[in-house]
Amino acid sequence: MGGRYIGIEMKVSLTVCMILCLTSIVHADQGKAVFFEPPYTLDYGNMVAGVSDALWNNGRACGKSYRVKCLGGANEAPHPCKNGNTAVVKVVDYCKAGCQGIINLSKYAFSTIADPDAGIIQVEFNE
Repeated sequence: MGGRYIGIEMKVSLTVCMILCLTSIVHADQGKAVFFEPPYTLDYGNMVAGVSDALWNNGRACGKSYRVKCLGGANEAPHPCKNGNTAVVKVVDYCKAGCQGIINLSKYAFSTIADPDAGIIQVEFNE
């Protein structure tokens, strides 16, 4: 009977894990993304971002990583997205008032997911 109980417990655990994984995928936030040109002042590489007040949370966002995916243009640019590519960026800066996006990506990160000529795009992102 002990072996059968462990089998049921394992199935329940796997089911819970699958539900939690799917929930985190479904709960991606959305907003606009823009980009900034190099040089990047901190030594975090080129997959970095600044975030607006919506994510900054009094600096607690600094150091967090976000997976960002282009959903479409936020202006007249036709088809700016690059085939469902995603970029994982580290938050290293605050995007002050006047920032045109919720996430201000490095140009390198932006160009991984979209054509920089678009300038501004609609994205989904999750931590």
